[in-house]
Amino acid sequence: MEKMGMCIYLDKLKVKEYKKLHKNCPNTIRQLLKNVHVHNFSIFLKEPENILFSYWEYSGNNFEKDMKTMADNGDNKAWWKLCGPCQKPFPTRKKGEWWASMENVFYNK
Repeated sequence: MEKMGMCIYLDKLKVKEYKKLHKNCPNTIRQLLKNVHVHNFSIFLKEPENILFSYWEYSGNNFEKDMKTMADNGDNKAWWKLCGPCQKPFPTRKKGEWWASMENVFYNK
């Protein structure tokens, strides 16, 4: 099981919208996450800085394939179209990232 953390800014004018979107996250998105071996997915918001932090666990054996499956899914494309305008990527993120990857520096089992 691989643990992953990522972060991104949330547009201060879109906080209410983003919270509402995720309160009503479609079941198709929830099921898709399971289908691509993503578990315990959580998103946290730090206000007033408006930093989103996501945590999830990946249990599959082909991360690139599973992420492509997720990205190519029509329901997910529609979901990202709703959520994307609310987010503001970090300028220091790696090439090809939207959410910036974070290094896991401590874990206590």
